[in-house]
Amino acid sequence: MILPYQATAAGAGGLHPLVLVPGAGGNQLEARLTAGYQPSSLICSFYPVLKQKGGWFRLWFDPTVLLSTFTRCFSERMMLHYDKESDDFRNTPGVETRVCNFGSTESLLCLDPSLKGITAYMAPLVNTLEEMGYVDGETLFGAPYDFRYGLAAEGHPCRVGSKYLSDLKALIEKASTDNGRKPVIILSHSLGGLFVLQLLTRSSPSWARQFVKHFIALSAPWAGAVDEMLTFASGNTLGVPLVDPLLVRGEQRSAESNLWLLPNPKLFGRRPLVVTPNANYSAFEIEEFLDGIGYPEGVYPYRTRIKPLVEELDMVEPPPVPITCVIGTGVDTAEVLVFENGFGDDRRPVVVYGDGDGTVNLESLLALETLWSNQSVKVIRLSSISHTSVLTDETSIREIVGEISSVNSYALSEK
Repeated sequence: MILPYQATAAGAGGLHPLVLVPGAGGNQLEARLTAGYQPSSLICSFYPVLKQKGGWFRLWFDPTVLLSTFTRCFSERMMLHYDKESDDFRNTPGVETRVCNFGSTESLLCLDPSLKGITAYMAPLVNTLEEMGYVDGETLFGAPYDFRYGLAAEGHPCRVGSKYLSDLKALIEKASTDNGRKPVIILSHSLGGLFVLQLLTRSSPSWARQFVKHFIALSAPWAGAVDEMLTFASGNTLGVPLVDPLLVRGEQRSAESNLWLLPNPKLFGRRPLVVTPNANYSAFEIEEFLDGIGYPEGVYPYRTRIKPLVEELDMVEPPPVPITCVIGTGVDTAEVLVFENGFGDDRRPVVVYGDGDGTVNLESLLALETLWSNQSVKVIRLSSISHTSVLTDETSIREIVGEISSVNSYALSEK
């Protein structure tokens, strides 16, 4: 692959530090069980047999999730619980989780080190960046997180998500300081883009100008996705074969970040997204939808924590940072879900498809360009590139590296 930057600068001395922020499911998670854990079966009480020092084991991704018995163990350990008294989400009692290697790209490369080939995530992109001159831990940094958690509107506690923003901010500052105070390029994928945008809009303009050179967002679901409503209604295997979607639906519904990814009313409007014999649901009827599918416990946290957060997208002041959105188009993407016989555990919808990247609808991918008409938002459209293949397709990687190269080259020309 031809690396454009090699023709404009020699060595890594001219490179702006680069921070990678993964999407949901894009980094490894570890867990350990304590005395408070109440397993649903005898198998879950000792599985997995082999553990690391201190009882830690890989929670995500573990290939044994393909077996239904272990899928149940996985699901109950991934489950989050909303506590109305504290107004925050927490793990299942007796389950501790941690994110490893914050600051490094190690846990972003693949989801299971023993199956690097088939669980590769950012490895193809990172390999190309290293050929370009980036060095992990010196000019290249990873910011993994517990992707089950999200953020909430102002005035609501959000212990895990808020700590991640604080850690990400500190990493950006350190990356800049350690590289001659060069501002950082942030590159995100999917859900990671929402975290980065929140960091930028919650920080002062002077901070953003000092520490962030450019923000490149890949496949960002700025306004959510209809596919998320399918996840809540019927479960989503995320392409993992042999897994019964109903076995993972409970933990997927419980994830705070999944509530955050439901369609934004201001972008999707009042057109029906879910159709049933008795009622239709637009993005304005998410609360009714959650109740209709049998998940009433999701209504209150959505109404109080998430809805005000997503509705402020067009009201916040755009950050004073150049933004490039790299998106896939021309891939069949769920646009309307038709439940011909109503909701039910044994009922999958007929899916009406529209344009997008196979996961995120086009109007969501283009939301910043639509809402921030006064802000320069560059959009790179990649035909027939899916939500995840944006990280592996050679054409896509060439475009991403080209954008990073142009930022670095422009910085050199300013000197």
